[in-house]
Amino acid sequence: MEMFCYECEQAAKGTGCTVMGVCGKNPDVAKLQDLLIHATKGLSMYAHVARELGIVDTEVDGFVIESLFTIVTNVDFDPERLESIIRKSARLRDRMRSKYQSAYEKANGKEAEELTGPALWEPAKGLQGLIAQGWDFSVPMAMDKIGKTLAGLDQFALYGLMGLSAYVHHAMVLGVRDEDIFAEVHRLMNFLATRHSVDEVLGKALEVGELNLKAMELLDRANTDTYGHPEPTSVLVTPVKGKAILVSGHDLADLEILLKQTEGTGINIYTHSEMLPTLAYPKLKKYSHLVGNYGGAWQDQLKEFDEFPGAILMTTNCIQKPRDSYKYRIFTTGLVAFPGVTHIGEEKDFAPVIKAAMNEKGFTEDAPEKKIMIGFARNAVLSVADKVIEAVKAGAIKHFFLVGGCDGAKKERNYYTELAKQIPDDCIILTLACGKFRFNKLEFGDIGGIPRLLDIGQCNDAYSAIQIAVALAGAFECGVNELPLSFILSWYEQKAIAILLTLLHLGIRNIRIGPTLPASLTPEALEVLVKLFNIMPIGTPEEDLKAILGN
Repeated sequence: MEMFCYECEQAAKGTGCTVMGVCGKNPDVAKLQDLLIHATKGLSMYAHVARELGIVDTEVDGFVIESLFTIVTNVDFDPERLESIIRKSARLRDRMRSKYQSAYEKANGKEAEELTGPALWEPAKGLQGLIAQGWDFSVPMAMDKIGKTLAGLDQFALYGLMGLSAYVHHAMVLGVRDEDIFAEVHRLMNFLATRHSVDEVLGKALEVGELNLKAMELLDRANTDTYGHPEPTSVLVTPVKGKAILVSGHDLADLEILLKQTEGTGINIYTHSEMLPTLAYPKLKKYSHLVGNYGGAWQDQLKEFDEFPGAILMTTNCIQKPRDSYKYRIFTTGLVAFPGVTHIGEEKDFAPVIKAAMNEKGFTEDAPEKKIMIGFARNAVLSVADKVIEAVKAGAIKHFFLVGGCDGAKKERNYYTELAKQIPDDCIILTLACGKFRFNKLEFGDIGGIPRLLDIGQCNDAYSAIQIAVALAGAFECGVNELPLSFILSWYEQKAIAILLTLLHLGIRNIRIGPTLPASLTPEALEVLVKLFNIMPIGTPEEDLKAILGN
């Protein structure tokens, strides 16, 4: 076995990639990521005990978040960058150990005992040495030591921490931090570095869900305080004549910096995939050269990037191995990286991106115009909540379906398109994240002026969906589980796991998830979740609608 990874939904044979990741991850990268997880646990162990003595290191706090985000699917495929991060983790661990030992001796009059496990790890010499080390901390090695069920639950909780770290990092970029979240991340990573029972790790997984709710609220506040609350907006999804730059990923700050640097250049800026919701933020859509959205979900980028006649900027995860045909005009920035792709550093000078765009032909003519509506985040929906409630009470709206999540390449994901088409006309569809690209260009009409399809935003905007559900429950004086509301989710990577854990933390039952359940959940672990929350896999659209609506 060259490697093992079952982080994402498209893991080979539904059990795990063992030769090459379906995402493009090679065995060397997989082993380095496993090693980085181990190193980060060791760093968090010392950060946790030091914090209990009042020692806080802001660099360490931010670094742990960055490390966990770096390991998220389709973020960093560059072995040399991973080596640099791993070695920095060891240096910071040593610094935190020294700080902790000094504080402990001062407080207790004696030397502190050395922490064990990941806290004792020392990096091997050279890149190849680290790669060889990585296998020792892989999932199969954990399975051999503690069994598949416990190892899988450990990973399930870890994936949730990785996902919420993405949200925390986006907020950090905008200058918004929460010390309690950092403390909890260290505490939970410290827990995962030690031995525990199945019941204990299940409890901690739900605590990850609770923490993710705080992380999503933090990001929501960072985004809306900086750029205003999203507004219902008609967005162009067809190209216009002119030079062009396509921006993908999730980082709003990078988009804003690029917009400022391209003002007056004649270059049109397009969003791609998870960047689509930025076109609804007041302080971003004011830029006239932010003209619209191009393409669909992340898994179509090879074809779409190949056909795009301009430069491409990846701001966070979701990069795939670029084709040689456009590798010279795709750029990365922030935590995302790929070998051989030009990376824009912390100075955020996008001159190379602009130059590449000017050298390409751009769009030579306007395409026939098509627009879609976006921007139905919590403020927009709750501002018309009275009309929604009246429509429900009058029988005009019979049911709400939250159909959203990650997208991917599997043909089984056509389920979500067919489901959306078959949802009755007296029902509202709430959607978010790139799963919406399966159906967001279809015509759904409205119910008494309320659009039947309400695009809440990207996966980062899941907080809005939760707040909408909580507000409706409050209006009808019932729990969320008693609402005429069904959650039908698609997942791909760790942010979706974090959101699922949040929904479970909130006690939401009867969630349907697909196209498959996470491979890390063994039948024994899944049985517990079914018993507690009645979580279930999707069936067929017809079967699921009949079960939900009873007709």
